[in-house]
Amino acid sequence: MQREEFLQQLWLDYIHHHPDVGMLRLWPTDAPVEYLTLLTLSQPPFSTQDLLPTLGHLGYRPVHRYAMADRGLLVCLLAPPEDGTWLVLAELQLGTLSREPRERLTELVSRTHPQDTRGKNLLCRGRPWAMPNWNDYLTLHDAHPLAAWIAVMGPSVHHAGFDCERLGSRFELLDDALAAAGLEGSEERQHGIFPVSPLLEYRFYPTCSQRLAFAEGDEHRICLGGLALMQKRLSSDHERAVELLLPHHTRCEIT
Repeated sequence: MQREEFLQQLWLDYIHHHPDVGMLRLWPTDAPVEYLTLLTLSQPPFSTQDLLPTLGHLGYRPVHRYAMADRGLLVCLLAPPEDGTWLVLAELQLGTLSREPRERLTELVSRTHPQDTRGKNLLCRGRPWAMPNWNDYLTLHDAHPLAAWIAVMGPSVHHAGFDCERLGSRFELLDDALAAAGLEGSEERQHGIFPVSPLLEYRFYPTCSQRLAFAEGDEHRICLGGLALMQKRLSSDHERAVELLLPHHTRCEIT
């Protein structure tokens, strides 16, 4: 699998779960995506340590790591070899969950078929284990919303981020256009999984909830992520917007 094919599969999987994003016509369909946020967990073979070699073969290199203890996350920022889409790989630390939800999620993930633990499409083949039941989902959601999200989605794209400058428009105009399209932005700067640097104008837009069938046949509507819009506050800054995404104080050394 080549990098462009990998990104295309990630994108197709993302818009399959977020059809309201796929229907947007606010920018060209081939407009550049600044970054894709991939949410995974610290359990082999889906941990960051397991995934980095595969992503490295696709040309991605880790440039910064971030630790967010209050969120139970380790985040790795991955750069492509050229001016393309970056990856933000966010790993939920199972050790931050209390015993019961941790055991429920670990047991769920352990049911993954061995064939679904190999290959370069680990992050774009959908949930590789059985759907949890609704009670387990609620238990996980009470413990950590991202644990519940991973349980029903598997390691995959949580949201896409767009840089207004690269889209050729202003933040305020696109924010109004998204609101008119039915996507209401959240001004809570931690709504899109992780805290965001004050160096950016930023807003996260939850997509419409989707109805999913849980393990015992009952159906419930849940939110599966969204999209993010950003713009650098200082246009003279030569770094990509995604390089300024995460607060500097959360950065830790790459070892």
